[in-house]
Amino acid sequence: MIREFFGGVGVLGRGLAVWARRPRLMLLGALPALVVALVYLAGLIVLAVFSPDLARLVTPFADGWDEPWQSIVRVSAALALVAAGILLVVFTYTAITLAVGDPFYERIWRATEQTLGDPPAEPSGGFWRLLGRGIGAGLRILALTAVIGVLLFIAGLIPVVGTIAVPVLAAFFGGWVLALELTGFAFDARELRLRDRRRMLGIRRSRTLGFGVAVYLVFLIPLGAVLAMPAAVAGATMLARDALAAGNAEAGRHPEG
Repeated sequence: MIREFFGGVGVLGRGLAVWARRPRLMLLGALPALVVALVYLAGLIVLAVFSPDLARLVTPFADGWDEPWQSIVRVSAALALVAAGILLVVFTYTAITLAVGDPFYERIWRATEQTLGDPPAEPSGGFWRLLGRGIGAGLRILALTAVIGVLLFIAGLIPVVGTIAVPVLAAFFGGWVLALELTGFAFDARELRLRDRRRMLGIRRSRTLGFGVAVYLVFLIPLGAVLAMPAAVAGATMLARDALAAGNAEAGRHPEG
């Protein structure tokens, strides 16, 4: 399990190596990531500045508490708000950046498929069918993100334990969702739906989490998402192909009937 997890981290490293082979293509992919990152950075700064006021707003029950319990609860709430905000930013950042830079990221995905060999044929149904499927999958992922974000915020209200557990849980859940989002190009091109994506990535769950958690942590580095986004698309293509190979092998070992 540990070897597979770090193997997933290595998949992101392989994606980063594409910068050396195709710098111009990767630089194009960094441009939409930079624009979206600057907008989100401004939003996170505003959230951090006003988090103490928001923490008082969502914890009115602590108004009459003695110190240090009132401060502990409200600091925990402020940290939970910032953690939930970061979680939401990471997820929506990926979805919005993929939408804004779709032509660039599709080129990166296609170039990676061609480099690895045996790329999928042009998908049937045309652009609008794929767009509709992609939007539907994205909305379902964002709905799941919103539910988990609320649960993590509630967990973050638990003094001490919540402030330690929430960032760890956010990284692992965030990594899984990022892997689901970033592998969309490869799976959609093969006419596979979101449920198929989850099932196949689940076969190599540790590797998927290793890749996703690595992307999540790099995205937290200032401007890290700008450089990592094109590499994450390339790495996710490699991850998807690994998952597809594992899924085919699993089906071969357990044929229907």
